[in-house]
Amino acid sequence: MTHTVYVKLDEITELTHKDILLKDVAQVYCRDQNIQNKCSVCRIMTVRSDEAHRYVMSALDVTKKLEALDPGLEVEHMGKTDFIIAYKPAAPPAYGRQWCKTACICLISFFGAAFAIMTFNNDVSVTSVFHEIYRLVMGYEAAGFTVLEASYCVGLSLGIMVFFNHISAGKVNTDPTPLEVEMRLYEENISKTLIDNAQRKEKKIDIS
Repeated sequence: MTHTVYVKLDEITELTHKDILLKDVAQVYCRDQNIQNKCSVCRIMTVRSDEAHRYVMSALDVTKKLEALDPGLEVEHMGKTDFIIAYKPAAPPAYGRQWCKTACICLISFFGAAFAIMTFNNDVSVTSVFHEIYRLVMGYEAAGFTVLEASYCVGLSLGIMVFFNHISAGKVNTDPTPLEVEMRLYEENISKTLIDNAQRKEKKIDIS
């Protein structure tokens, strides 16, 4: 009797154990629960190295493993045709190092953004524009900083928080933040590059 097994592979999965089972990298479904359980624990590869590495596999590799497990299976792939296993040896969490990295990133982002804003304001002469607007509205020159500069600072801060869709631990709405979108695009580009490089390995590529 033929059983159809549906497999939905994740594009990239980070694991710390060396024996990689199908359930670690994919969702598996079969009408027969026993067949589903047997396929879920099918070992698709064993990591031989003790160092962190990313391995690229394809849906064909999974199909071969499942058919070897049970020749009566019919495998239907619903997700990615190529996927990545990111093996990372298990290690105790280094909280001090993580906090230091987070602090460095926060400082770089803060001062980098502040420098970018200051250079932009200086380039377009925001101060001169505010003084000119104040003179046109009030009829006389401003003696120093005005309400325009204060409003600009407050509005800029609020605008950044609203744009990045983060206020404290909550969100302004249910949309993904621009940072989340960019991180997802970065992750997809990394995965695509790894898969393409693996497919081109030991092949002659004509780029002319």
